[in-house]
This record gives sequence, C-alpha cells and structure tokens, in this order.
Amino acid sequence: MIKVGIPHSLFYFYYYPLWKTFFEELGAQVVRSHPTSRLTVDQGVRLAVDEACFPIKVYFGHVKELADRGVDYLFVPRLVSVEPKSYICPKFMGLPDMIRACISHLPPLIDITVDVSKTDKFLHKDIIRVGRIFGASSKSIRAAYQKGLQELRFCRALATQGLTPQEAIRVWEGDQAPEVGPERLRLGVLGHGYSLYDGVISMNLIQHLRTLGCRAILAEHVDPGVIEIHAATLCKRVFWTLGRNMVGSALHFDQDEQIDGIVYLACFGCGPDSLIGEIIERRIVNKPFIMLTVDEHTGEAGMITRLEAFVDMIERNRRRAIENHFSAHG
Repeated sequence: MIKVGIPHSLFYFYYYPLWKTFFEELGAQVVRSHPTSRLTVDQGVRLAVDEACFPIKVYFGHVKELADRGVDYLFVPRLVSVEPKSYICPKFMGLPDMIRACISHLPPLIDITVDVSKTDKFLHKDIIRVGRIFGASSKSIRAAYQKGLQELRFCRALATQGLTPQEAIRVWEGDQAPEVGPERLRLGVLGHGYSLYDGVISMNLIQHLRTLGCRAILAEHVDPGVIEIHAATLCKRVFWTLGRNMVGSALHFDQDEQIDGIVYLACFGCGPDSLIGEIIERRIVNKPFIMLTVDEHTGEAGMITRLEAFVDMIERNRRRAIENHFSAHG
C-alpha cells in the first residue's frame, strides 16, 4: 500500500479531512506527522531559511519527520488561492520549491497547485493528475474528491459547535469532544489558524484561556456572511483570505455585547499579520484588545502572565461599571 505523508502543520488545520479522505478513497495509507514538539521546531529552524516565518519553519520540521519515517510520497500543495479573487501568503506558493531546496533525501512530492482565484478548472485537472499516481480512473478520482469535500463540510460543522478545528478533527476521527468548564468571560480569539491551533506555536493559548475560565470564540464560530458584511466596511477589500476573515470577525466581536475582549495572536516576521493586526487594533473601539506576538524564542510563562493581567483588567472594569450604578442614597 502506498504511504502518503501529510505534515501536521499549516493548512492541515483547514483541509486535512478533505485530503485524508481523498487519498484513502484511492487506496493509499495516510501517514500524519506527530503534533508539533520542540524537536519539530528545532529541526525546522535548522533547515529553513532565516527569513521564513515561524509557522513555515515548523512546517519544515514536520516534513523532515515524515521523510525520516519512509513514506512513499509527501503531500506538499502549492497554495495560491482557496476562493475567488483572494489569495494566500506568497510563501505558500513557493513552499514545494523551498522544501526541495532545503531538505535532502526527500521522497517524491505531490505538489498539487490550488488556485481558484479565477476558475477551478485547473485544480480539477491537477486532482486527476494526482489520482493517476494510484492507478485510479477519472470517475473514481472525482468521486474520491467529492467524498473528501463532504467530510470536510462535516468537520467544519463540528467546529462551529464551539470546538477548535484541531478538536473538530479529533472528534471527526472518533475522539470525544472536550468538556467545557465554567464560563468566566467570553473572548474573541483571532490569528492565522496554522499558528493559533498549533499548541507549540500558540503556546497553548486557547487552553490557557480556558484554564482561566474564558470561553474562546473563534472566527470559525462566526457566520461567514456576517464576516463578509463587516469586512466590507473597510475602504479597500482585503485580498488575503485569512486576513479578511480575521478583520471581519474582529469587527463583529467589537459590536457583539456578549464578547468581553479580543485577543490577537501574531507571528513575528509575518507580513500579513503586521498589516492585519494594525488594521484591527485601529478599528477596535468598544472592547479591550491585546496582541500577542510569538516566535521560536517566546516563553510560555510570559504569555500566561499577560493573559492573566488582561483577564483581571476586564473583570476589574466590569466591577467598576457595576459599582458606578449604585445609588448614593442608602
């Protein structure tokens, strides 16, 4: 049986159910790299160029792990656009070439090009080309892809029920949904999914918030139509797919009375983060806002201290607002 390795990083958090189902329907065995660890980070930092952002360096570490595990193929898609008239970070476009240039003794790469900015015709041609590797017919390849899309929609529906995409994938694979503790505050939490939902890159941000009694409301929990309405209030359309989702979600959180504050996770060296974070920080006027910037040198203890102070500040302001409404007469 042909083994296809899928790195547990970057757009894994958005599209893993699709590609896992697709390859398994074609008779392949999918091998996923382990969740990010310090070893993954160290290997990625050593292999990647210095100019790469933290998530890209982590991705290199995952690819190296899979190459060492002896898979027959590595699935490294060339992501250009995942929706019409919108694009992904340019580093994703050259990722297969960067991997080939920096890591030796690699198995063959399945570097399918995903570009639906204008039409999906070329994507479907590439899918057929990939399916031929496994000796499947065009009909079987199309059926496998449609089955993958169906599983992806189901997994995303799970995420809308208060789960992170990482947790939704685990539930999709048969695990139990995590228990939700008492709710102290509701915080809108933003960031690129490949940073926010990776426990090492995000320093377990969402879990720390839950430990503090906060419920994390994510962009995946907001109706896409609502996100588009709020994102359209900017003077110019944000052409990054994930950036537009974050801006629209942030503006929605800012007007939602049930949200107590907004947390934004940014990666040092990320161009889109530097711009989108600035836009969000300037447009948030109604809610407390904190931006946390991380890289491979960030310490988790410092982040926990900042989160604790942020949560305490929100609660102190809430108590002060209640006290100001007490009558001065007995």
